Amino acid sequence: MQPPVTPTPPPLRERIHVPDSVLDRLARISSGSLTTQLFKKGFRQPVLTGLRPLQGERAPRFAGRAFTMRMIPAREDIDTYATLTTTPNADNLQWVGVEQTLPGDVMVIDSRRDGSAASMGNMLVTRMKMRGVRGVVTDGSFRDGQELSRMQFPTWSAGITATTRLSYHHVADLQVPVSCAGVAVYPGDVIHGDTDNITVVPAHLAEEMANLCEAQDDIEAYLARRVERGEALWGLYPPSPGTREQYRAWVAAGRPEIT
Repeated sequence: MQPPVTPTPPPLRERIHVPDSVLDRLARISSGSLTTQLFKKGFRQPVLTGLRPLQGERAPRFAGRAFTMRMIPAREDIDTYATLTTTPNADNLQWVGVEQTLPGDVMVIDSRRDGSAASMGNMLVTRMKMRGVRGVVTDGSFRDGQELSRMQFPTWSAGITATTRLSYHHVADLQVPVSCAGVAVYPGDVIHGDTDNITVVPAHLAEEMANLCEAQDDIEAYLARRVERGEALWGLYPPSPGTREQYRAWVAAGRPEIT
């Protein structure tokens, strides 16, 4: 009798480190261009819908590498005030995660879309800001909404509540694939934010997206000026080959004023 064959496990997913230079380029592009280019690659819904920035229209643009935190429902015998000890604690991974974040990270919290208790509040967010983190995103709620809203630091959530995390949430994992607002987020993915949206960009596409979106933003700014001048959309947007040629000629001419 032949011994059972042990299947060979698949190789671990390689974690790609997106350089800061690419993050800085992505931070300057629009979420509209980003989602359009991702759609062309087959990504139909990369936006974390239902979340808003606490800074409102003042929300800073940003792009950073996802540092993920996964929550499960709290349990009464584990999630007690006693878990908030002064030393690292396996039952309080939230503090551990905050202290593991690196410059250029964006904390992404999978709160199971449950805003009954806060994912975190001002103290932990401030600590990550001082560590060089570029933003914090949760599909649940934050505490300390007034304090966070005054910070020039991107904080995105579905709501605000004073209820402590320990009432409803237990941090079960760090740096694992999570679902945030229904979108899969893998550690190291690029999290892009502007005043409109949070968009998830797979790490292996980050530099290509920067190249494509910079080009799209530039031509669309040109097209918008022509629409504002009164031109019809047909052949202009999306641009026909003739319109693209006109755009290239405009660029070659030094980008003169469109009148």
